[in-house]
Amino acid sequence: MGRRFGILTSGGDCPGLNAVIRGAVLKGETVYGHTYVGFRDGWRGLVYGDILELDRTTVRGLSNQGGTILGTSRFGPYSEPDGGPENIKKVLADLDLQVVIAIGGDGTAAAANRLFNDGINIVGVPKTIDNDLDATDYTFGFNTAVEIATEAIDRLRTTGNSHKRCMVLEVMGRHAGWIALHSGIAGGAHAILIPEHPESLDQICAWVTSVKNRGRAPMVVVAEGFTLPDMKEAYSEKGLDGFNRPRLGGIAEVLAPLIESRTGIETRATVLGHIQRGGVPSAWDRVLATRMGGAVADLVADNGWGHLVALHGTQMARITFDEALGKLKQVRPEYYDEMRVIFG
Repeated sequence: MGRRFGILTSGGDCPGLNAVIRGAVLKGETVYGHTYVGFRDGWRGLVYGDILELDRTTVRGLSNQGGTILGTSRFGPYSEPDGGPENIKKVLADLDLQVVIAIGGDGTAAAANRLFNDGINIVGVPKTIDNDLDATDYTFGFNTAVEIATEAIDRLRTTGNSHKRCMVLEVMGRHAGWIALHSGIAGGAHAILIPEHPESLDQICAWVTSVKNRGRAPMVVVAEGFTLPDMKEAYSEKGLDGFNRPRLGGIAEVLAPLIESRTGIETRATVLGHIQRGGVPSAWDRVLATRMGGAVADLVADNGWGHLVALHGTQMARITFDEALGKLKQVRPEYYDEMRVIFG
């Protein structure tokens, strides 16, 4: 008889999570005879033993559904009074579960690594729409977010052209500007502003004015983590998130009046926000997420505790939690400069 594993999704949701769950369950059940349960609402379900049985019927048709059927939360596995490795070991024993599969971003991987070091059999699947994990070439959800942002640029350009306005679109990207860069290139933006490369207000306004002087409506794309040179940190006025990080958002609404005041060009800001994280995943993300689900089924079959699956080129790879943690994949200067020369 095959072994029995638990799956959880933690941190922010993104398109493709359900496809990972489906891929793992289908391959694990078909190839290895494994059975699976899902922990509800991330680490909370693991700490309190709140589970959902997962089988072929449960995961049917999941690859095209956004979000996560398991739910997610910012709850941590060491949260008092009931968290910690000893309680979790008891929960796993009571449920006859041998391994935990944790799907999440850097915070989830850090928590999983701590549990692994405390004696829990655990593996991971990396997830972030920001695509800023250095350990994997791409993360599922990123392609979908870029497609959504590109469509927003296309729509904003038509209304901007009608009114001869400058349009500023803010997209996600705390530490890395991958979504802004890719959607901005695809949408033909006249300026793309990302956290890795601060630009002065004078330079931004010069680009905007150049576009206006050609009779066009300027289109500016900005990542939420972008800073002007005189800003000590990314713009935030929404307090802290569940990991005690500043909740970013609103830099477009700061920039728009500054651009209008400096250039005299009527300027409007749009903050895309959670729209980028919702809805159905793109075909590319469905394929990547399904492959990662199958790869993590292989990983647990090989007793690969303490590892994450990753995409290296076109191949599925395995890396340790230690190798993955704290290493951001940011936009390289030469990549940004390729596009910067055609701004304005």
